[in-house]
Amino acid sequence: MRAPLKTTVTAAVILVLLAGVGAWQWRAHAAHKPAFRQTPVKRGDLFVTITASGTLEPEEVVDVGAQVAGLINVFGKDKNGKTIDYGSAVEEGTVLAKIDDCLYAADVALAKAQVEQDKAGEVHAEADLEQMKAKLIQAAADWNRAQKLGPSEALAPTTYDSYKANDAVARANVALDEAALKQARATTIAAEATLDKAQRTLDYCTITSPVKGVIIDRRVTIGETVVSSFNTPSLFLIAKDLTRMQVWVSVNEADIGSIYPGQPVSFTVDAFPNRTFQGKVGKVRLNATMTQNVVTYTVEVNTENSDGKLLPYLTANAQFLSGERHHVLLVPNAALRWRPPMDLIAPDSRDSAAAQQATGHRPPPDSPGARHPATVWVAEGPFVRPIEVTAGLSDGTETEVEGKGLSEGQQIILGFQLASNPGDSDPANNPFAPQNPFRRPSAPRRTNSP
Repeated sequence: MRAPLKTTVTAAVILVLLAGVGAWQWRAHAAHKPAFRQTPVKRGDLFVTITASGTLEPEEVVDVGAQVAGLINVFGKDKNGKTIDYGSAVEEGTVLAKIDDCLYAADVALAKAQVEQDKAGEVHAEADLEQMKAKLIQAAADWNRAQKLGPSEALAPTTYDSYKANDAVARANVALDEAALKQARATTIAAEATLDKAQRTLDYCTITSPVKGVIIDRRVTIGETVVSSFNTPSLFLIAKDLTRMQVWVSVNEADIGSIYPGQPVSFTVDAFPNRTFQGKVGKVRLNATMTQNVVTYTVEVNTENSDGKLLPYLTANAQFLSGERHHVLLVPNAALRWRPPMDLIAPDSRDSAAAQQATGHRPPPDSPGARHPATVWVAEGPFVRPIEVTAGLSDGTETEVEGKGLSEGQQIILGFQLASNPGDSDPANNPFAPQNPFRRPSAPRRTNSP
């Protein structure tokens, strides 16, 4: 009876050992079996944008200055009858402000008096000329009679010579008075020009709006003295039309090649964070600026502001649409960058994969849009198999692809799982996974002592 019992025990021990070895081998194989991070290929729309910031500016601004110096003593009225101030709507010719004109009015009065004096001198010169012309007529008549008689017993030689001299003097006097009259007239013209200048200077004391628009800046106050020297002082800044605005965006030189007139642009402002505004590129300014060795160009983006929400000088965050694709297959860029070890590649694909890696066939991860060959990988049992695709437009996260062996919903590999076995895939046990700073540490497990 003891021999069969001993045989049975021995057989049971052997079975337990075999089961343990098998379990150990299975766990070892499971521990070394690679676990992949996979994602499905999806179909959708792709938009590629260039992000930059800028400032909202009125489309056309007129800087109104003063051409004379003086004290600001009064502001004008806008079209609603209110005193000119920030935001006042004005028409062309609206009085914006007046400068004290006492001195300039006195100059006008002096200039008018001078004009009247010179006009009187002109009349006096005309009268002198007429008088000289009358004397010339008499002298000419006497000289004509003397010439007919000639020096004779009827006309003494001295008298003959006197008539001749009188005629010459009369002609000279006429020419002299004609010159005096021209001088008097020229003096009058100069005086009238001085009067016109004085009157214009006086008119400059009244500052008027040259355009129809809205005052966005008032830079003077009543009682302030305006000094006009080499630079015209700026008094008011008027925007002609605030229903149309521009965004002056600073674009990096690396992106400026993708900017073109008419390009769609969307932008947001901090004042209305939940609203997106639309615009189009107007032009690219050629005067680049350099700041800390970074070259940027100013791009003018035109936008409508019919509701008046956009205010001048708001900061705008703009996105230029440089490319778009609709209803295309999309894969993450990580899938295009991943390359498996050679021993994981299916045996019948290793030759092509080795040749591909030897030639350095590795597409750029963030290609802006030029199509180029690329590779994605799919799991096939314990191995992976490549699928050749053509990559196109990329937004930096996803890329459009085309390939015969690729379809929507197909699982492609992004990389390896960070955990070494299925039980370690919990992010709480993964030291490389993002940690929640507010998560409490788990309590240690309790084990029952024997």
